[in-house]
Amino acid sequence: MRMPLKHNFSGIDRTYETARSEFNQAIPGDFNFAFDVIDDRALNADKAALICFDADRGNRRDVSFSDLADASTRFAQALKRLGLGKGDHAAVVAGRVAEWHEVIFGCMKAGVVSMPGTNLLTAKDLTYRINRAGAKAVIVSPQHCEKIDAIRADCPTLTTCIVIGEPDGDWHSYADLCGGETGDATRADFDQTTATDEMMCYFTSGTTSNPKMVPRNYGYALAHSATALFWMNLTDQDIKWTITDTGWAKAAWSLLFPPLLMGSTVVMHDSPGGFDADFHLKMIPEIGVTRFCAPPTVYRIFAQVDLAPYDLSSLTRCTSGGEPLNPEVIRYWREHTGTTIADGYGQTETINIVGNYPDVEIRPGSMGKPVPGFDIDVVDDDGNRCKVGEVGHIAINTTGDWPPGLFRGYRTDDGLDTKSFRHGWYYTGDTASRDEDGYLWFVGRSDDIISSAGYRISPFEVESALIEHPAVAESAVIGKPDEARGEIVKAFIILAPGFEASGELAAEIQEFCKQQTAPYKYPREVEFTETLPKTISGKIRRVELRAKA
Repeated sequence: MRMPLKHNFSGIDRTYETARSEFNQAIPGDFNFAFDVIDDRALNADKAALICFDADRGNRRDVSFSDLADASTRFAQALKRLGLGKGDHAAVVAGRVAEWHEVIFGCMKAGVVSMPGTNLLTAKDLTYRINRAGAKAVIVSPQHCEKIDAIRADCPTLTTCIVIGEPDGDWHSYADLCGGETGDATRADFDQTTATDEMMCYFTSGTTSNPKMVPRNYGYALAHSATALFWMNLTDQDIKWTITDTGWAKAAWSLLFPPLLMGSTVVMHDSPGGFDADFHLKMIPEIGVTRFCAPPTVYRIFAQVDLAPYDLSSLTRCTSGGEPLNPEVIRYWREHTGTTIADGYGQTETINIVGNYPDVEIRPGSMGKPVPGFDIDVVDDDGNRCKVGEVGHIAINTTGDWPPGLFRGYRTDDGLDTKSFRHGWYYTGDTASRDEDGYLWFVGRSDDIISSAGYRISPFEVESALIEHPAVAESAVIGKPDEARGEIVKAFIILAPGFEASGELAAEIQEFCKQQTAPYKYPREVEFTETLPKTISGKIRRVELRAKA
């Protein structure tokens, strides 16, 4: 007999203006996503929660909600038997495989705080994260075992090592651990958790300093209903493919909480190689993907491909996040697919808080409007709301009920670092302006704004102009100290294939930029480079470029 779901969103009006005034996500005090959503959906249907496949497409595996429920319970039992429980931390570094979901949900059931990490983490990165959190366990894919073995002596809290693959030495086999459990445990068999208990812990990208610890509680998962309902506009009929590493909060946004909360099917493509545009474009119709999300870098690659031969008609909504998307790329994708990329904004510290919504006009280049359920605005240093067109800080109002999904502070040895909370606002560290219709327009990180001869210049705005020149494959813009102007705009440019660096080309690009944006914003210095310094999440480290300049 089909039972009603505990968390059913069918009656919510998704019309933006209505939702802005009516939507309010209440978080039950004992909410636990693994029990209340995954196990709940497993009772009602065996539809696919995941479609997993590798680069050869020959090893497709469909995983149902009941499969996830059973596997996660078994792993929770194994964790308990190993002596791990509520509040213990475990680093999780695995590819886009079904076991990653099983591990994350198993940790939730056992009360263990999972710490997802990207596959690009080095031994040094892992040492830093394990020791900062005092982690007791690691659950990794085989390629990371050697790194862990090399650092064990430097990680005194680490007691348990689990590999999703063939074990070696004193490593535990994930498959053997789960296979040795019955899977018949209930919620009462584990440490009881509340919505305010720590569930996961992410580390920030570290664009300006060492990564910070961002604790996320159990209520954070349900708060993502706003992400699912409005920006992503998901239903239980959707198949969602998101290009992201499992180590970043974007995976929580797109591989974990919003789609599975709504009953959508998540695509997990595990490939050790580089990004293959042709492969992805062919797989979209083969799987029947309806919702597609990718970082701007991927859409920029697609914009250099002739999309005419590909059947992308299954796509009904495409989204992007992580950094602003250039308007030219949005135009190209719409021209060839019929879908307009809906930019969205949020952080590791939040859910989706600004976005472009299905029933609201998309203005290319804009971040969109605040998500229902939040009071988000552009404010000055003193917490005053800025005037239309004025550049200020993107901030979340915290004076009333605590905004759902907003963290409480960065974890430190002394407790929580709450310096980002002041004047009744959470300051995101990003800046924007607001137009007369309430759209927000991203300017840049607060530390990245260039002040030149009295003008405040957004690096992103200059980069958006530069990318439209055919010779520019990628660029990064910074402010370089200048005695007369305070700062001048300097651009580091990676050239597209077929172009060679020269003074003449630099002058041509500078003149082109003057025609694309206000002349005072053009880069007075251009330096051609082969690479740009980036974090392991792919974000440009402008702090290094400023030091170099």
